[in-house]
Amino acid sequence: MDKKLLRTQVRHSLQKMDAEQYELSSLNIKKLLFREPSIIKGKTIAITISNKQEVDTKKIIESLWQLKKKVVVPKCNSKDRSMKFYEIEHFNQLENVYMDLQEPNPECTQLVHPEEIDCIIVPGIVFDKKGYRIGYGGGYYDRYLSRFDGMLISLAFNLQVIDDVPKESFDIPVDLLITETETIDCLQNRKELNS
Repeated sequence: MDKKLLRTQVRHSLQKMDAEQYELSSLNIKKLLFREPSIIKGKTIAITISNKQEVDTKKIIESLWQLKKKVVVPKCNSKDRSMKFYEIEHFNQLENVYMDLQEPNPECTQLVHPEEIDCIIVPGIVFDKKGYRIGYGGGYYDRYLSRFDGMLISLAFNLQVIDDVPKESFDIPVDLLITETETIDCLQNRKELNS
């Protein structure tokens, strides 16, 4: 099955999720995330601002601030398909951009370089247990991750996880995938597949 079709199917399933299930599942994912050593020990965490039916990241960000973590959020440049991360200390440092996405306002936030980031929470729509993902089609993360060597985690509802995501040579898989019911060691799953 091709990426476009999978993206459409999973988006449709996400839209059918009721508010109570969404809240409860997001909370369970958050609880599992905060047990991870890379989150406990990491000083600078990169994360997107959730949109529509994505796992709720605003509550995660609030908890990261409470733990005195540095929270950095991506700003995309559609002209050259590049992405940079900026530190936010409160939500009013965000601005609405295309497709109603929220991104940091570079005029009131500080640029943070890849080597300063300990862990990136990588967004996506469809995932497999080996850590491969289908994103939103822009390729921003694959470009950025090619020069990042820290921990990569994705958050997803169970309905976003399939057996096998179609992959390209440039796709960079994540190390961990956290759903509302489990933490999946994608790195180990890839090792087992290759052994």
